Amino acid sequence: MKARLSTDGGARGNPGPAAYGYVLEAEDGHVLAAHGEAIGHATNNVAEYSGLVAGMAKAAELGVRELEVVSDSELLVKQMRGEYKVKNDALRLLWEEANDLERRFARVRYTAVRRAHNELADRLVNEALDAQA
Repeated sequence: MKARLSTDGGARGNPGPAAYGYVLEAEDGHVLAAHGEAIGHATNNVAEYSGLVAGMAKAAELGVRELEVVSDSELLVKQMRGEYKVKNDALRLLWEEANDLERRFARVRYTAVRRAHNELADRLVNEALDAQA
């Protein structure tokens, strides 16, 4: 099965109250899973990676074999593609977790998009942040 994982994360204050969101869709656009969760005090980048890891874990759990990851975080996309090094220790742990999860798929592709093209995941982040406030 092929699927698209749209992920997002954000922190109000950066660092500050943080949350992530992800939407996992089948090829036909059917939503297989969608989730938003507050993660306490963190940076935007930690929140972005937390959404990636949670979404990848869900995709693996549902038996997805080929995954297209869509994120509005250019840093996350370029680090996962190996174009940028991961220098931050907190991000390195999440990056390693995402790399471990990658092995559970036949293929993973990362695509950077503008925030406007990632609306549902962005809304889940904001709903989780609002609920935490």
